[in-house]
Amino acid sequence: MTAFQITSMKNFMNRLLTSDAFDCFLLEEALISTASTFHIDGRVNQDFFKGTETDSDAPAYEFRPWNELKGLCFDLIKGRRTPLFFRFVLHLMPEKAKALLEKENCSVDRSQIKALVLTIRYDGSGAVLTTGTSFHSFLLSKEPDAIWDKALARYLSGKGIDFEELTL
Repeated sequence: MTAFQITSMKNFMNRLLTSDAFDCFLLEEALISTASTFHIDGRVNQDFFKGTETDSDAPAYEFRPWNELKGLCFDLIKGRRTPLFFRFVLHLMPEKAKALLEKENCSVDRSQIKALVLTIRYDGSGAVLTTGTSFHSFLLSKEPDAIWDKALARYLSGKGIDFEELTL
């Protein structure tokens, strides 16, 4: 697990909410506190898609893609006043996570890894991004964590997002 302090909030918020920089993620959860507090559960409601003419209407993922919900999050955040707080829990899309781990020759069986997670937390003064790896069962190996930590740092740099790595 690694934490990254965002050093340019305006640039980061622009990349997060109005560009495609984070479109390779799924939204597990969003919590946004402004004049009211809003909680968005990103899980797909499969019942919503029952009875449709084709099975292709049903989403392929457990969670909704970030690009489908970022506009809603943007609408809740924008305004003259900054939010009091927000937290987004994102998962790298499974096919992207699998490709990353294969590219880095990860020795851990891919079926043991549930998700590569990114938590974005804003506390009213700044944002911290924290990596995490979700496993189906306990593993001693920290190899997937190390791969994800390094990959996210490269990704943020590649997207022009300024940050400082924090020591935990």
